[in-house]
This record gives sequence, structure tokens and C-alpha cells, in this order.
Amino acid sequence: MGMHSITLLALVACSATTSGSRRDRDASPGDGDAGAEGGGEGEGEGEGEGEGEGEGEGEGEGEGEGEACDDEQHAGEATYYDFADGSGNCSFDPTPDDLMVGAMNHTDYADSAVCGACARLVGPDGEVTVRIVDRCPECPQGDIDLSPEAFALIAEIGAGRVPITWTYVPCDVQGPVLYHFKEGANQWWTAVQIRNHRHAVARFEYLSGDGVFREVGRESYNYFVEPKGMGPGPYTFRVTDVYGSVIEDAGIPFAEDESVAGSSQFPACVD
Repeated sequence: MGMHSITLLALVACSATTSGSRRDRDASPGDGDAGAEGGGEGEGEGEGEGEGEGEGEGEGEGEGEGEACDDEQHAGEATYYDFADGSGNCSFDPTPDDLMVGAMNHTDYADSAVCGACARLVGPDGEVTVRIVDRCPECPQGDIDLSPEAFALIAEIGAGRVPITWTYVPCDVQGPVLYHFKEGANQWWTAVQIRNHRHAVARFEYLSGDGVFREVGRESYNYFVEPKGMGPGPYTFRVTDVYGSVIEDAGIPFAEDESVAGSSQFPACVD
């Protein structure tokens, strides 16, 4: 299953572009949705990128030996936004020590399906790998809006807008996946975000009291939310990446506004 299938996970629509350094964001309602009038970006309510409490020991592997990574090449334009700090629609915390980040165009964002995925961009003067942490509402399909630091690695910053080609690549993560429970989550309304994952996440399930794995819907602000709650825990979770690899973790305790380490990581791609 290739990364291009991410776009099938949500109904999306393409919106108009702007020129030069991006841009005014739309201020969308809803928890964690980025965007602030006059060019600012909302700070999603979710928390940081894979650095929370409970960092696990060792990297581990998911089930199976992995699938071939998607080599589909995308084409578009790169721009940059001055306030890029690692936060945004994906509800991650700012990452001041890692500004190799970008905002995906609205269509390819696919209602947060690409959050935490990594893309390698090739521009006029070089290439860079960025982690997707935000959404660019007005960017046409194929475009990626970068931090100034990332943009400067592929073109002169004064260019403002340059053509690019890009592909999804594995993220250079250490340790196992993390399960982050949202602030305000509880046994009656449970919201979980997957962090520190090598590939984009396609599916999240929990083992219900009747012994059946139940799939949890994903919100556009990058949390999997069970509106009826998952109970008090501990939980058994099952996570599937876009290449079909599966991680299953039992005994995950509930910890509001904290990250709990799983036992393994998605496997690397195979040639």
C-alpha cells in the first residue's frame, strides 16, 4: 500500500494559492485546527512530537519485514512561512531544535493523514527532508510550505517560490512509537495521538471490552477520538502504517496529556 493511497482516507478539496512567502491561514473552527487571521498560525491543542514521557528502550520492529517504500514522485512548488516552529494543524508541540518541518497542501494533507510523515524535497539548489507538522489551506496539490531553514537548503530564500519534486521517505526516528493522550481525555471521551512513527499511520484500533478490535476515527487535528470512551485502561492498541505493517501493544496505561511508549517501531522499508 503506497503513500499515494493516503489521499483516499479523506474527502478533500484543492484551494487557491498565493505568491511568495506564505501566507494568510484560514482560521478554521475546531480543536487544534491551525490558522489565524493575518498570517499567523493556530497552535494546535495537541502536544509535542515524539518526545513525551515514557520514552521506550530500544527501537524494535513492527510485525513482518516491511513493505517497499512508495517511490511515487510528486511535483509542485515550495514556499516558506516565517512562523514555522514545528506546531500547527497536526497538534504537535513546537520543536525549536528541529525546524526541518513543513506544511502540506490541503489536498495531500488529507484530513491529517500525513501528519508526522516525512518527505524528501529536491529543489533548484539542493534537497532536504522535512517532517509534516501542518496544513497549508491555500496551497495547490503538490505544494509544500517550508520553514525558512528548510527552504534555504533548496533555494535562495529571496526566491520565495521554487519548483520541487518530492517523495515520501521513512522518518529518522529513534525508539518505539508513542501514544499521547490528549489534554482533557478520559475514560468516557478518549483521544489518542500516535507519535514518533517511521511511516504515516493509516489505522488505529483498540481492544474493546467484548474482545473485538474497534477502529477509531481520526480528526483533522491529528487525534484518534473515541467519543464514547475506551474505558479506564490499561489498553491494548493496534496501529497500522500506510504500508500495512502492524504494531500491537498491550498494557498501555491512561495518562492524560502524557506520552506512553509502545514496545516497537514500524519496520524499515525493503528494497
